[in-house]
Amino acid sequence: MSAFEAVTFDHWNTLAYEDGGELRGRRIAAWTTMLADAGVDASTEIVTIAFEAAWDQFLVHWAAGRHFDGAEAAGVAADALPVAVDAPLRARLVDAFVRSGDGVDFHLADGIEECLSALKDAGLKLGIVCDVGFTPSTTLRDHLDRRGLLRYFDGWSFSDEVGVYKPEAAIFEHALTTVGNPEPQRVAHVGDLRRTDVAGANAMGITSVRYTGVFDDDPQNGPEADIVVKHHLELLPALGL
Repeated sequence: MSAFEAVTFDHWNTLAYEDGGELRGRRIAAWTTMLADAGVDASTEIVTIAFEAAWDQFLVHWAAGRHFDGAEAAGVAADALPVAVDAPLRARLVDAFVRSGDGVDFHLADGIEECLSALKDAGLKLGIVCDVGFTPSTTLRDHLDRRGLLRYFDGWSFSDEVGVYKPEAAIFEHALTTVGNPEPQRVAHVGDLRRTDVAGANAMGITSVRYTGVFDDDPQNGPEADIVVKHHLELLPALGL
């Protein structure tokens, strides 16, 4: 019998990833067009600078563990524009910002579907523990559903629904409730980031697995995981399955 009852996965750069800057580019292009259509003089460069202000605020909140959603980010960006926008236009800009990922097919990490299928066949519960950036969890789940992966998961814990980011215990604790409340020692968490995924799992007594197949985090960013894998199909033997 396996020592594990459940495995949770990070989303970004673990289950799926985007082409570099794709969503940011879509947001900038949408705002530039919308502002021009409304007769507002705002170039791509001006919109880009406004978005940098939103990103800076996100990083502050992320480091503090406080959720900062896409609508809040869009508000910061709108306030950073050097021109005034009226309330109806502001509402449309916020909506376009939040919905920029709708219908986008992100790339799936190599071997992830085979890995999830094998874990389910082994009788394990599966969950997601995700720090949401500016793209809401509804959009991320819709994408996983379209690609046939959502069916493998018994539950999930997204920061825009729980209210905190990893490594806060609350987001991991919520995830455990969605996969049957196993003891943390019977759970593994797979993610790419040392500060959030690895440190958060370690603090909970969960076996940490750092996945390097999309992004290999710098050692200065936090502790090393109990297990490191470059491909998802390495996970099963690493967990003794």
